[in-house]
Amino acid sequence: MKVENGKIVSVTYELKYDDADAKLIEVCEKDRPLTFLFGAGRMLPHFEKNLAGKEQGELFDFVLTADQAYGQVTEEAIVDVPIHVFQDEKGKVDEKLIAVGSTIPMMDSQGNRLHGVVLSSTDKAVKMDFNHPLAGADLHFKGKIIEVRDPKPEELNGGCGGCGGGCGSNNEGCSCNGGCC
Repeated sequence: MKVENGKIVSVTYELKYDDADAKLIEVCEKDRPLTFLFGAGRMLPHFEKNLAGKEQGELFDFVLTADQAYGQVTEEAIVDVPIHVFQDEKGKVDEKLIAVGSTIPMMDSQGNRLHGVVLSSTDKAVKMDFNHPLAGADLHFKGKIIEVRDPKPEELNGGCGGCGGGCGSNNEGCSCNGGCC
């Protein structure tokens, strides 16, 4: 069976930065593969483009440029969030929460979930970076298609086959953290 729209696809892979260091970002192995509904818009479009037409058992090895993956780092995604957003009912701020380097899950005014990294804080605001952790990076994927199948009815409702609960030995930038990919 070929990888095409509407199929459940499971892959194993190693993801590394495509630079001189080639640092390992994530590993999805056979016991916790990346599983998704192909063509549902949940994966990076160029990731899917590189898998399209391949068959179960086939190997893949490709690089996505930063522009094909998570885009470039943008200054617009670095913002000052008013300190009151981080205050509890008594007006106190948990200093550990806003420590430099902390990643804080947040929500924008449209209800979209975001993760911001604390860059600095003052008594008036917290400077946060909402760029994707892999923004600006070229990514090298090398792996194998371990399964291609028709979806079960319940897999069509959520648009995802699940991800085995997450993948990798290093979840930095893991595309399947917390469930759907």
